[in-house]
Amino acid sequence: MGSDYLTIATTRPETLFGDTAIAVHPQDDRYSKYIGKMAIVPMTFGRHVPIISDRYVDKDFGTGVLKISPGHDHNDYLLARKIGLPILNVMNKDGTLNEVAGLYCGLDRFEARKKLWFDLEETGLAVRKESHTLRVPRSQRGGEIIEPLVSKQWFVTMEPLAEKALQAVERGELTIMPERFEKIYNHWLSNIKDWCISRQLWWGHRIPVWFIVGKDCEEEYIVARNANEALEKAQDKYGKDVEIYQEPDVLDTWFSSALWPFSTLGWPDVSSQDFKRFYPTTVLETGHDILFFWVARMVMMGIEFTGTVPFSYVYLHGLIRDSEGRKMSKTLGNVIDPIDTIKEFGTDALRFTLALGTAGQDLNLSTERLTSNKAFTNKLWNAGKFVLQNLPKESDISAWETIMTFKFDKEEALLRLPLPECWVVSKLHCLIDMVTTSYDKYFFGDVGRETYDFFWGDFADWYIEASKARLYHSGGHSVAQAVLLYVFENILKMLHPFMPFVTEALWQLISIALPNRKEALIVSSWPQTSLPMHASSIKKFENLQSLTRAIRNARAEYSVEPAKRISASVVAGNEVLQYISKEKEVLALLSRLDLQNIHFTDSPPGDANQSVHLVAGEGLEAYLPLSDMVDVSAEVERLSKRLSKMQEEFDRLAARLSSPKFVEKAPEEVVNGVREKAAEAEEKIILTKNRLVFLKSTALASTS
Repeated sequence: MGSDYLTIATTRPETLFGDTAIAVHPQDDRYSKYIGKMAIVPMTFGRHVPIISDRYVDKDFGTGVLKISPGHDHNDYLLARKIGLPILNVMNKDGTLNEVAGLYCGLDRFEARKKLWFDLEETGLAVRKESHTLRVPRSQRGGEIIEPLVSKQWFVTMEPLAEKALQAVERGELTIMPERFEKIYNHWLSNIKDWCISRQLWWGHRIPVWFIVGKDCEEEYIVARNANEALEKAQDKYGKDVEIYQEPDVLDTWFSSALWPFSTLGWPDVSSQDFKRFYPTTVLETGHDILFFWVARMVMMGIEFTGTVPFSYVYLHGLIRDSEGRKMSKTLGNVIDPIDTIKEFGTDALRFTLALGTAGQDLNLSTERLTSNKAFTNKLWNAGKFVLQNLPKESDISAWETIMTFKFDKEEALLRLPLPECWVVSKLHCLIDMVTTSYDKYFFGDVGRETYDFFWGDFADWYIEASKARLYHSGGHSVAQAVLLYVFENILKMLHPFMPFVTEALWQLISIALPNRKEALIVSSWPQTSLPMHASSIKKFENLQSLTRAIRNARAEYSVEPAKRISASVVAGNEVLQYISKEKEVLALLSRLDLQNIHFTDSPPGDANQSVHLVAGEGLEAYLPLSDMVDVSAEVERLSKRLSKMQEEFDRLAARLSSPKFVEKAPEEVVNGVREKAAEAEEKIILTKNRLVFLKSTALASTS
């Protein structure tokens, strides 16, 4: 047995001087006979180490034999602590080997590695050298390879602190959002290890420990609030001539950060005004990646030092990634500088883009999103300018008194409004309730999207345009002014947390025009909830919208010039006609209709067969005389030429598809692409032929 040996694979042969055991898997039959025996460590003048078994060993990795170096490997250290192995450190802090390495003492670790391997080869103890890829830890600042070393450090016993932090969530004193992160929080704190808080850095909070000159620093030390207190304690214990010096290590940054919720408010003076007013606070908002590093530690420290959790809610946002979903890094060159982004897109656009993310979900930040939200900011500004331009002058007291008589908090007042105004105010009241509920639930992304959709899709695209019928054409400009002001100011309030700068600027501009308004938007009251909304008016205006869209689509389909006004016959039942006809001017403005030639009837007009028939909704139709929209003969000629070209294109595609050589030899995706183009061309041909039949029949009807 004396000639037997065990082969070990290692990437750090220089650490064998610190080996204190050889480990194999207990179920590895290759080595079971060696368990319990001793092995001689090469190049150590016959030092013996035990051969042990442990499931920690991966029998399928390398040779299945593991050298245990507790002084230079974290996992080996834990195993050594578990079974009581000695711990040897073979390395100095400058990366040279110490006296434990014997003849290699004083050599740099990499020089020692080369020399040791050479000596192993010379003595016949090296088996072979082969390439192996692994993760090598490096210093973030200098790039040097980091060497695990065992050293004396300051630790915090964490289990008692973690238990209280777990109970805070269990009792509902602390709520983590999204809820799924509560499991991560509980897992970390339930499996917590003691925390090493020593850091060998030049900056940070010095650890408040002082040592006695001439005494063993591991046995004799003073803990105090400051140097004077430490000296007094030392003098009381060691005499007046004692000399002390402070521990050079600083606290882990996360330890200092964990004290932030209360240490910034005058603590330990709990009677200070800041502490009494702001501790504990309500909400902490931070990234999900530091839930344990910072959040859990703030909770533990807050409970330990103040007896109270530092906040009631933790809102976790996602990480900001690039447009492809990659983490930003200097190596990839995909870092987006927020200062540059603000210069290009504006602070409000950047804030709004980031706030639209879902809690806990990472956000892919792209220039497309930023560009879109910059356009939203501009749209908001332009809408504000429109509202301002159409308000009375501050000196027009009579006009302002008329505007102020409009109230929107009672149902009877709401029902007295014309249809577009009743619709937009009802939609606003609905939005306020939804947004307020979403804010209360911390659904900030929903708030942004709901407000965005209402402002752009309802207020800007529809009501502002509809209001021009009141402001510029008919009477009733006061009601339009009152509604524009009321709706826009509430939009500003709901968007202010997202876009504080543009909303405050617009609010101040409106305040200049308003008599007796002095307060800033940031201190104004939140919109009142549970205000009246009229579902029937919403439905009625949606019918008007459907009719407008149908007419707009027909105009686009027949390439009607934007400025051209056309005739229309609206066909519906009496109830629908009643409210649609009341908004005749709005319909004419939004659809580009000739106001004098809009007819409302309960049956199709006499020229129905020469008109484009539109179905806007159930019980609501429209007929647009074709001769009003296009020159029929010119359109027939244009479409005939277009049909000829389309037929030629289709014939070319069909010829390719009818060729067995093309279908069999061309790549499948190419063949499928041609088939799709042919199907699309055939569909266009059918539509164009139908259009031509309709136009020709119209031409015949008009000449007969």
